Amino acid sequence: MPLALFFSVPSSFPLARKNRKKIMIIPKKMFLTKGVGVHKDKLASFELALRSAGIEKCNLVSVSSILPPNCKIVPRDKGETYLNPGQVVFCVMARSETNEPNRLISAAVGLAQPKDESHYGYLSEHHGHGEVAKKSGEYAEDLAATMLATTLGIEFDSDKSWDEREQIYKSSGHIFKTLNICQSAEGNKDGLWTTVVSVAVFCEYDDNLPNGNS
Repeated sequence: MPLALFFSVPSSFPLARKNRKKIMIIPKKMFLTKGVGVHKDKLASFELALRSAGIEKCNLVSVSSILPPNCKIVPRDKGETYLNPGQVVFCVMARSETNEPNRLISAAVGLAQPKDESHYGYLSEHHGHGEVAKKSGEYAEDLAATMLATTLGIEFDSDKSWDEREQIYKSSGHIFKTLNICQSAEGNKDGLWTTVVSVAVFCEYDDNLPNGNS
């Protein structure tokens, strides 16, 4: 089932039994972003990474790996216009951090979108150490594409390289797009905390959810 959350009005609320209502939250738009932060405090380095990614003003709720049907991927600058300070925002986040000088870290999110937009796709997170951004990003993309391929019943040899399987997936006619976003960094040379994030941010929802920018 695609990403959907249900909220019920507590029975202790006045008139709850009479006006009880369920709201289904299904994202309509999503954007990808990434960032890096460095600070002597671990939490502060995470905050700076969120600022770098442009999502620090929101209350972020991490969710699992489903790209909802008919969910449109928009550019970061467009997606940010849907966000308001203090807003609860659902996202799929990859995060990695270190205080080891010069240690290479990375955080990647992969995406696989089916050709049939009425079918759901997949998002995946990968947190790497000692991997360059290209390798980490492709690994996350591979994870998402393979999960979608198994859902769609596409036959493939798991021992083949990602490049070979990518061609099999796309030539099947069932997978429209695969991509990834990755942020990598080397640990600060003075031992400060370095944090990297890559995030898929859901930024607009079905019309039955109040949203000032919908």
